[in-house]
Amino acid sequence: MTPSSPGTLDGAAAQTVSFQLNGQTVVGAFDPERTLLEVLREDFGLISPKNGCAPQAACGCCTVLVDGKAKLSCALKIGKIEGKSVVTLEGVPEEDRALVAECFTRTGGLQCGFCIPGMAVRGLALVESNPAPTREDILNALKQHLCRCTGYVKIVDAIALMARAKRGESLDANDADGRIGSRLDRFRARQFVLGDWKYVDDMTVPGMKFGAPRLSDHPRALVKRIDATRALALPGVHRIVTARDVPGDRIVGLIVKDWPIFVAEGEETRYVGDVIAFAVADTQQLARRAAELIDVEYEVREPLVDPEKALEPDAPKIHPKGNLLSISAIRRGDAEKALAASAHVVENVYTTQFIEHMFLEPEACLVVPTSATGNGADALHVFSQGQGVFDDKRQIASVLGWDAERVSVELVSNGGAFGGKEDMSIQGQTALCAAVCGVPVKCTLTREESMRLHVKRHPIRMHVKVGCDAEGRLTGLWARMIGDKGAYASVGAKVLERAAGHATGPYNFPAVDIESKAVYTNNPPCGAMRGFGANQAAFAIESLINLLAARVGLDGWDIRFKNILRQGDTFCTGQRLDKPFGLEQTLLAVKDAYKSAKYAGIACGIKNVGIGNGMPDLGKASLRIEAPDRIVIRTGFTEMGQGLFTVCIQTAVEETGLSPELFVATTDTAVDLNCGQTTASRGTVLGAASVQDAARKLRADLDAGRTVADLVGTEYRGDYACTYTSKLGADVEDPKTHLTYGFATQVAIVDDSGRVARFIAAHDVGRAVNPTMLEGQIEGSVHMGLGYALSENFVVEGGEIKTPRMRDCNVLRAHHMPEVELVIVEVPDPETPYGTRGVGEIGLVPTAPAVAGALEKFDGKHRTSLPMTDSEAARAILDPAWKPRPRTKD
Repeated sequence: MTPSSPGTLDGAAAQTVSFQLNGQTVVGAFDPERTLLEVLREDFGLISPKNGCAPQAACGCCTVLVDGKAKLSCALKIGKIEGKSVVTLEGVPEEDRALVAECFTRTGGLQCGFCIPGMAVRGLALVESNPAPTREDILNALKQHLCRCTGYVKIVDAIALMARAKRGESLDANDADGRIGSRLDRFRARQFVLGDWKYVDDMTVPGMKFGAPRLSDHPRALVKRIDATRALALPGVHRIVTARDVPGDRIVGLIVKDWPIFVAEGEETRYVGDVIAFAVADTQQLARRAAELIDVEYEVREPLVDPEKALEPDAPKIHPKGNLLSISAIRRGDAEKALAASAHVVENVYTTQFIEHMFLEPEACLVVPTSATGNGADALHVFSQGQGVFDDKRQIASVLGWDAERVSVELVSNGGAFGGKEDMSIQGQTALCAAVCGVPVKCTLTREESMRLHVKRHPIRMHVKVGCDAEGRLTGLWARMIGDKGAYASVGAKVLERAAGHATGPYNFPAVDIESKAVYTNNPPCGAMRGFGANQAAFAIESLINLLAARVGLDGWDIRFKNILRQGDTFCTGQRLDKPFGLEQTLLAVKDAYKSAKYAGIACGIKNVGIGNGMPDLGKASLRIEAPDRIVIRTGFTEMGQGLFTVCIQTAVEETGLSPELFVATTDTAVDLNCGQTTASRGTVLGAASVQDAARKLRADLDAGRTVADLVGTEYRGDYACTYTSKLGADVEDPKTHLTYGFATQVAIVDDSGRVARFIAAHDVGRAVNPTMLEGQIEGSVHMGLGYALSENFVVEGGEIKTPRMRDCNVLRAHHMPEVELVIVEVPDPETPYGTRGVGEIGLVPTAPAVAGALEKFDGKHRTSLPMTDSEAARAILDPAWKPRPRTKD
């Protein structure tokens, strides 16, 4: 067995290395500084070890077996592998491959799937050495691994099940019914578990070249000169692409066009992730080396990093129209009068932090010319991991100055997004490189590049005042919010709009006066992230309600039960909630646990489903009968681990009565199904509604006596539209700002040592389409919310990133997680398919304030900023030497 592309970079001395790879002898000449991960993926085409962070050795996605032990292949130099045995999932015995795939699939131990092959290898190694591991054994074994999707609960379940099966226990029959409410296996789950599914970075095509970005060195600086001389002198470098090469619109944006795909000479950079140039070369390593050698001459200028200072009249303008992107305002009743007449008023300023999405798959894009001229390509096919392939198509065509028909975009189900892949990242630049070079080009960002380039969660400063009467009934709310937009608009105006619209939480306030602003700075851009402004607002309102409860003499449960929204009440936005919902049931579900715990915090949550606020929410789908045993479902939305494709299949099965094995699902621009971004927790509701419409048309033909075989070649279109919503603050009699909402109550329980030991999440989901996937979504949300509360912080100082590595961001690992208990409430929404409500975001809206309340019970501190790193609960996560110490009385 020999490597396909042996060699070294820059003529370094090669070292002959001999080792066993999946049972075969390998002998090759390698650059000894290359990692085992690079050699496995690039020279041998083995894709089960994934590159999530190389060379940081922080995520575990690249785990392989070396002499039978689980090792991180990105941390091993190939020169150190001499004489050793290396086994990847491709080389595991077929019986074990089938078992690990089945166990992870059955338990729902995967979502986006990117981290799972590494976890599977770790699990196999653990069970080989310890046939009967405890849950604690499994948690300890997973310490080197990160998962951003699942919350680890079902991964631990999968490894425990695998151990039992290895000991001879039989697996229960899986739920193959496939209808709504069944636990149908996730679509393509086994491919994801075994690492066989090809993410963009796993894809190769003949003649492919590689792109790499040259990013800005400064958050704010005038670019005086870009010199590619040294880069172009490297053999194998084909082109350096800059702003001068853009034939069309260089400025892109989802809502506001303000984001240049390249910063040109004579322009200012606006943050450290601005793209100056792209290098195109024969190999990925060479492209990155060439990008490093692009010389940029700057005139460095003082960055503007404080949003309040950015609003001062004499502040430098980051964009020509100024630094204020948007103002969102809501006024109902007379809040000033209501507060003045209140028996109790509390007021505080709450602040939240930048948060890195930390999806495990870094951004990658592959662009293949489908038609060429002597001057390059004149038609392209783009493999994108973005959250909106139709937006990608529109913006790429704009950059190239082409008609949109010359660009086709295909979704490659991605390794996590959480909102961070809504904006174009490198699709435009990679497409331009392929167009001007006339060859396929793939670009994959390093983890550090990814963290520099893509958007973050908005830090928001919230000055909020609330009042209540003597019995604890809420009277009025006044709030002023300022969100750090960072360098570019992204969807920031909508995030601050959403923060304003959720400022009251799920509580009945007769009078409100709310204003929120999105402000440009030279910090990294902020955009969509799971919760979309509702998380920040929840931290403030829930904390203040706790203060009011103490003033009145009520506990946290009682004041909430007295004030929660009920059917017929008016939400913050002015929308009367005239449909049934189960917020009260979620609160009742946690009552005993909260009241019986020594140190417990409680918080309620509400989160819109659908964009709304005057924007249409569309669902579009098609079902095409391609063969008697193959029906292709196309949807305009993105599969990114949440299970959208599985939901679409279950909807089709429910409506047609056909077997789920007949259906496959995909997203591309081959059929015009443009319904916007996969955002606002709307994928299940709108995706199911449109598939339902198409499937009912197929059912009608089947009922008329035709068979699937008779219908080969037939396509059924499905559509859904919610177009009645009102703009926020619109002067209309009965505003309806959103299609529906998700509701939750969560309780955090702290033990005597101050650690979060138990967490209860009660959610009204409307209808559980797939209980296994639903549970995983909420468990993963709680995991993200706990990190938001206690440990995670993407630190930016002076516009410079101070936490550039994965480990710096302090995402919770498996052994950090408390016991998580779920309570699923189903109060169907009569307007949505099967009564569904989106759950992708609501799961972490109340989490941070629930934790804050528990910590306040424990140590008496009312905390006003996130993360709460001064707490014992945070120290239990951040300090490896932390040991439980029972609390002693003062």
